[in-house]
Amino acid sequence: MSQTISNQFKIREKLSQFGALGYLLVLGGLALVGPYGVLAWGENISVLDKREHQIAELKKEKAELKNRVALLNLNHADPDLVTELMRENLNVAHPDEYIIELDHP
Repeated sequence: MSQTISNQFKIREKLSQFGALGYLLVLGGLALVGPYGVLAWGENISVLDKREHQIAELKKEKAELKNRVALLNLNHADPDLVTELMRENLNVAHPDEYIIELDHP
């Protein structure tokens, strides 16, 4: 009887050790190849570099648009910009100007 209890205790102990080992192997695998693991760092760094480049381009575009808005202020609009926009959007020209239309391919 004591031998069967001893065998059952050994079996339970071995199962708990295998369970703990399996758990540690899963955690180690996730630490290596998981979404935040060691192998994902290279991809994360390249994505971060791309995003920083996009942010820099968007900041540059924002500065250009802010400058254009400042030039179009109603209190003191830039006459050159107003003339350019009128010519582009409203097809306005001075009477002494010649208009040459180009066909774009």
